[in-house]
Amino acid sequence: MTKISAIIPTLNEEIHISEAIKSVSFADEIIVIDSFSEDKTIEIAEKLNVKIIKRKFDDFSSQKNYAISQATHDWIYILDADERVTKEVKEEIVSAVKDPKGFVGFYLRRTFYFSGKKVNYSGFQRDKVIRLFLKEHCKYSGLVHEKIISNGKIGFFKNKIDHFSYRNYDHYISKLNHYAAIRAEELHDNGEKVNIYHVMVKPGARFFIHYFIRLGFLDGFTGFLVAKTQAYGVLTRYIKLWLLNSKLE
Repeated sequence: MTKISAIIPTLNEEIHISEAIKSVSFADEIIVIDSFSEDKTIEIAEKLNVKIIKRKFDDFSSQKNYAISQATHDWIYILDADERVTKEVKEEIVSAVKDPKGFVGFYLRRTFYFSGKKVNYSGFQRDKVIRLFLKEHCKYSGLVHEKIISNGKIGFFKNKIDHFSYRNYDHYISKLNHYAAIRAEELHDNGEKVNIYHVMVKPGARFFIHYFIRLGFLDGFTGFLVAKTQAYGVLTRYIKLWLLNSKLE
């Protein structure tokens, strides 16, 4: 019960994979589940004594749930390749596994970095994710921004992991385009139709929320870029949805 399987989903993560694996070196098993990377991700991972599973990507939840089903141990730690477990969080993980105090999983917060610069506000200060959990009690659900569904109590770690989510502006745009496409497919399958509110109001509202309500202006120009790009992501989602709907009309 005290052993941990760390799982790292990857797709073209040659920049991050080595440091990601090293940051979960405390785990008893490390699994890299790869969506057929075309760079050196697998080549690098193979040299670091980890288990590698290749699986065609369908959605984030299915990918992670499959990897969890292949894990040897009861405790699972999920690590995105652009995340790093800090020394303080490692100590909390080891302690929690030894004595979970009735919890079946644990939330933690992340310190975000954009192009190497720490982002203190812009909505990221509210970010929390379940990363450590017992696999028999927890399962992923949702196509984009997937979340853990649990049948037990969830605790909370005090310390944060580092999240180097966006290497630069182009990388940020690329990720949002990917998320927008998946979300548009989901809305399309649910019969959602695009109207003027979606393209004229929602993007502006997203900018306002990130820049003003979530204090993005305190992050300076970086905060402006985050708010602007989040608004772009919303607009792109509904453009893609309109294109999908148009194919049937």
